[in-house]
Amino acid sequence: MSILIAGGGIAGLSLGLTLHQIGVPFHIYESAAELRPMGVGINLQPNAVRELLDLGLGEELEAIGVQTRQLGFYSKLGNTIWEEPRGRGAGYAWPQYSVHRGALQMMLYRTLLERAGPGCITTGRRAVGFETTADGAALLLAGGTRAEGTLVVAADGIHSALRAQMVPDEGAPIWNGRILWRATTRAPEFKGGAAMAMIGHDQLRLVAYPISAPDADGLVTMNWIAEKSFDPAAPWRREDWNRPADIAEFLPDFEDWRFGWIDVPALIRGADVVYEYPMVDRDPLAHWTIGRVTLIGDAAHPTYPIGSNGASQAIVDARIIGAQLLAHGLTPTALQAYEDAVRPLATAVGRANRAGGGPDAVLQRVEDLCGGAFDHIDEVIPTTELAAHAARYKSIAGFSIEELNARPPTIAAGARLA
Repeated sequence: MSILIAGGGIAGLSLGLTLHQIGVPFHIYESAAELRPMGVGINLQPNAVRELLDLGLGEELEAIGVQTRQLGFYSKLGNTIWEEPRGRGAGYAWPQYSVHRGALQMMLYRTLLERAGPGCITTGRRAVGFETTADGAALLLAGGTRAEGTLVVAADGIHSALRAQMVPDEGAPIWNGRILWRATTRAPEFKGGAAMAMIGHDQLRLVAYPISAPDADGLVTMNWIAEKSFDPAAPWRREDWNRPADIAEFLPDFEDWRFGWIDVPALIRGADVVYEYPMVDRDPLAHWTIGRVTLIGDAAHPTYPIGSNGASQAIVDARIIGAQLLAHGLTPTALQAYEDAVRPLATAVGRANRAGGGPDAVLQRVEDLCGGAFDHIDEVIPTTELAAHAARYKSIAGFSIEELNARPPTIAAGARLA
């Protein structure tokens, strides 16, 4: 009896670590011939950090990440709209981390090999489909081979082949007209350090936050994302973590964004390489599970990178699957119980992000009301209203401070499948 996992990204590796922790045999099939650190910075919310700490990864996470202290929203003129503490500073029992996505993936990978042995993952084997029977499931692999198991979990991302088999008429991911340019630059900290900034409005925006501690010169590795809106009907290039971009395509739009506490043009020019990525998602599905096969992570609920939910929810997905396996055994009932617990929340987050209900919605609202020019935000929007908006999104996304702190562990310490 074993679980077959398609994909060795953050979702698949988190599931592997969880299954090893609770004593469930598993095997991961990863399409890449070699796992390499891909992407740039991401944020891990306290709900996901809690799960990583319960996996015994506290020291490893601290070594590769920065405990995010503050999140702030600023108009295109650099004026402060809203600032709030994050992580433990906000009252959570766990921190929030800003980390390089590739560093996180490689940390999970190394730890999994140390704990479960190198034989737990096969690289260079792309999953292309699945088959199920009354008492088992098979993962179909490129080249005409197959792997037999008890359950199959698709963690193969936004272009999941297993999702495509479940929903054959779905088509390509949906582009909303925005292009993201992502990079890292050695730069000074701002706003007291370990702070995350979102600047601008829906048509033009910049996000920046450090993913390293200051060096001897006081500089950090600053992760940044420049974003610009285009006509959604225009053609776009398939998303790829590794497509280098030309900063001349967007730098002129940010030339005046020098606010004393951050110099955006210098940040953009200081990057060694910049990557282009279209902002895409998919419509929510009515189901993720067919018998002995289910979806997790971006294969299940790809959403816009708003509110720092993507990697966090993938980690939580893996832990909830583990909890349901403990409750129901290696059965379709366990997979359906996981879906019932997660799909409504993930669907609500995806719809909120798509409809402009994410925490960054305040940026466009301020732009609409005053063009970003004000002496104090209370002249535009009461701060009580901004606080309520921030709290509402945390509740939708499953990391309300009070609710998360009061919630028992997803998997009890020492729990093992009988």
